[in-house]
Amino acid sequence: MWTRQHKQRNTGRLIIPSLCVAFLAYFGFHAYHGEFGIYSKYRLEAETVDLQGKLDAVKARRLDLQRRVQLLHQGTLEKDMLDEQARKALNMSHADEITIMLPPTVR
Repeated sequence: MWTRQHKQRNTGRLIIPSLCVAFLAYFGFHAYHGEFGIYSKYRLEAETVDLQGKLDAVKARRLDLQRRVQLLHQGTLEKDMLDEQARKALNMSHADEITIMLPPTVR
């Protein structure tokens, strides 16, 4: 009976480790750069800080507007506030007043 002699090849020994390395590299890449990865966490935290700053500015603006509206309510009407609003609406001032033009606020 004849038997075949095969030379052992080393390529078979590298298939499983190379597949494991590719598998781990794929999931490692997506764990860092993916939609819910580590990098996205830092990006979302930076965006949260930015939006929190904008929210604080809007809240401060709202409180200022509420204070100004409160001054115009009946019973607590401030004459200076009424005068300011009338002059602003009519675009008028006295000859001896200095007018400082402010740029319009961006909303």
